[in-house]
Amino acid sequence: MADLKQGSAEAVEKLAKTLSRAKSAVALTGAGISVPSGIPDFRSAAGLYSTKFGNFEPEVMLSRDFFDAHPEEFFKFYREKMIYSDAKPNAAHRLLAELEKRGILSCVITQNIDGLHFDAGSKRVVELHGSVRRNHCMRCGKGYMGTDVVAKCKGVPRCDCGGVIKPDVVLYGESLDFDDCRKAEKMTTAADVFIVIGTSLKVYPAAGLVNLYRGNDLALINKGATPYDSFANIIIDDDCAAVAEKLFELM
Repeated sequence: MADLKQGSAEAVEKLAKTLSRAKSAVALTGAGISVPSGIPDFRSAAGLYSTKFGNFEPEVMLSRDFFDAHPEEFFKFYREKMIYSDAKPNAAHRLLAELEKRGILSCVITQNIDGLHFDAGSKRVVELHGSVRRNHCMRCGKGYMGTDVVAKCKGVPRCDCGGVIKPDVVLYGESLDFDDCRKAEKMTTAADVFIVIGTSLKVYPAAGLVNLYRGNDLALINKGATPYDSFANIIIDDDCAAVAEKLFELM
């Protein structure tokens, strides 16, 4: 097991005790939870946004305007930087699945599009930003499950009807699914423990869910500070997979 930083062990023990009495905990996860699985995050020094792809910035390429104007360039970037078919769930994903199985965790709300929460065994997952594993034809609406239709295609993937097949991921300039947002809000307001894992809490509306939490047990597990640190009673600045392994031991 990876070593925890000084001070983290005590905070993890506190979180384990908090979770042991929880009945409707909710977890909000971001890109950081999948970094131990080999998927880069976005905003760290080694993250996706610190690189360039050809002549374009990644944030520009992940916009709906770019998708519409430069579909071939979009899909080149998407195949190389957004699909990680060989990635496997790590201890943090598995911990959340186990907490759900034990009746402790009511729901996972994730900003991630990689599908690893489902691979780990979680059943109640709200994917706010969509999933690389779902796609649809923009002309006829036909659905395509999995990543192969995009990953194994050269150029712009097209449906039998000739329409462009778009991944069901929320690009910049697009709105989040209304029903998913309402469900996330409802689960958050009903939570007795709210755990934030692997997100800097700088992307809205997901970060705003913290403001809807009405309980007294807010736990933040993230490498680096967040704008909500002053509201939390448990802060763990450490590797989320290492934290999860310790929680497995304690619970």
